[in-house]
Parts: sequence; structure tokens; C-alpha cells
Amino acid sequence: MKSEEPKLADELRKMEHEPLLAIEKKLIAWSITIGLVALGALVWLSELFL
Repeated sequence: MKSEEPKLADELRKMEHEPLLAIEKKLIAWSITIGLVALGALVWLSELFL
């Protein structure tokens, strides 16, 4: 590796903060909701059959 190559930490510091778009917030919310529902269903099924 060359010493003049930029490091990841330096590049991340240079990046500007970009707020989440509305659709991204909805996708995150849906993903969390689906995950929690699936987790609840698995816990319920394990209690039912085990």
C-alpha cells in the first residue's frame, strides 16, 4: 500500500451528512415491523410446539 492513498477514516470524515429520505424511513420502519412480527411468530410457534 502506498502511504499517499487516502484512508477510510479520512474519507468518512470528509463526507457530508445526508438526511434520510421519506421512503427510506418508511422502508426502515417496515423492515423493523416485519422483523418483530416474524420474531413474535417464531416465539409463539416454539411455545406452541415445544
